[in-house]
Amino acid sequence: MRAYQHGDICMVRRINNTREKHMKTTSNSANEKFIRSLYAVAETKDSKAFTAMFTEDGYFYDVSAGVKYYGNDIGKTVDIYATAFPDMHRELIEFYVKDDENLVVVELTLNGTQNGPLELPVGTIPPTGKAMVTPCCDVFHVENGKVKSFHCYTAGTIMLGQLGVLGNLGAVLQH
Repeated sequence: MRAYQHGDICMVRRINNTREKHMKTTSNSANEKFIRSLYAVAETKDSKAFTAMFTEDGYFYDVSAGVKYYGNDIGKTVDIYATAFPDMHRELIEFYVKDDENLVVVELTLNGTQNGPLELPVGTIPPTGKAMVTPCCDVFHVENGKVKSFHCYTAGTIMLGQLGVLGNLGAVLQH
């Protein structure tokens, strides 16, 4: 098995109910390559560069939080997770590309230890020191080499459970 350095974008695939890490060869799809580069920018926590990869009217929809971000606010999504999870890393599991519709769907996990405050629309969760490996599915529409829409379906209940706050959410949130 190959060792992976922190920051590598790699694949995790289930084979016979076991997890096996391997690097996936990028396809020839320009849309897939572009979305991979978007994830690479997110890994560097550069919210301005991340935002620049969206069309002027593009948006990021955090479905589990129920919030859409437009314009410069798009970068807040990177900043919120970078603050809460300084070691944040995205494990890319699988890409599904439909180039004729400029559609890219990505299965992934969000990984990190919550050593900072996690800002949510309903309040802030103080650092728990707990690790998360949260399933996520991202759906992108690409237009002229930029993101037109990004719908992020994070398994919020799994994440909150892994952080140890789901059972007593009301007591943990700070307003």
